Amino acid sequence: MDVVPGGYPPPQRQDLLIPLIGRRPDGDIRTHTGEKPQLCPHCDYRTNSSDALKIHIRTHTGEKPQLCPHCDYRTNQSSNLKRHIRTHTGETNQSSNLKTHIRTHTGEKPQLCPHCDYRTNKSSTLKTHIGTHTGEKPHLCPHCEYRAISSNTLRKHIRTHTN
Repeated sequence: MDVVPGGYPPPQRQDLLIPLIGRRPDGDIRTHTGEKPQLCPHCDYRTNSSDALKIHIRTHTGEKPQLCPHCDYRTNQSSNLKRHIRTHTGETNQSSNLKTHIRTHTGEKPQLCPHCDYRTNKSSTLKTHIGTHTGEKPHLCPHCEYRAISSNTLRKHIRTHTN
């Protein structure tokens, strides 16, 4: 019998599972089988969730439907907006921030690039670095055709339109 990632045998009859959980098991079963039928039309990204695909596609289209009620910040994900709003309210994710901060003192760099020997202490920094290998530039200028590897680089570019 084949075993899929996680050590689970693949389901033989998904139709038998439907009555057990009362709904189509697609997302739950796909987690165990590794099936990722949702494909991005712009890059090689694959997922098992149509919601995750919608959010991913926004990195290509530049759509940012989540709006901050306190300033003009916009983002493509509600989780990013929640994190941003904490900058206005003073709330922080202290345990995560503290771990990252301590790494600056210890020199620990647990984030590893799968393409080279680059290491960093922050997953966001690694994500930007990986873009140097993949060529992906998901941040789109709303004023021209410019694309950037990071939101910081895009912000600097946008200033060229306003100055």
